[in-house]
Amino acid sequence: MNYSSNDIILALVEQSPDGIQEDIAARVKRRRLELNLTQKALAARAGLAFPTYRRFETSGEISLRNLIKLGFALDAATDFGHLFAQRKYETLDALRQGQRGKLRKRGSVND
Repeated sequence: MNYSSNDIILALVEQSPDGIQEDIAARVKRRRLELNLTQKALAARAGLAFPTYRRFETSGEISLRNLIKLGFALDAATDFGHLFAQRKYETLDALRQGQRGKLRKRGSVND
C-alpha cells in the first residue's frame, strides 16, 4: 500500500513526541535493513559511535546533528528539506483558511 506524504504527515501529527522519535528510528532501521547494513556498519558510515546509534534505534533518542549524519549515510538528506516547508494549498479557500491563522495580534505597550 502506498501512502502519500499527507497521510504520513497526518499520522505524525496525531502522535506524541516520543512516538514520533520511535517512528523515525523504526524508519531508519527499515532503511538500514533494506541496504543490508549492520548497526555497526551504518554507525561507521555515518561517523557515529556504535552505542550512540544503538541507543537511537532502540529508544529514538539522538541529536539533530547525528540524525542529519544518518540522513546523509542513508542517502536521504534531501528529506530534511521537507521539514517545516511552506504549505501548498490546492484551493483558494484553503489558502484563505491557512492565512487566517497567520494574522498576528499585538498587545499594546501598556499590557
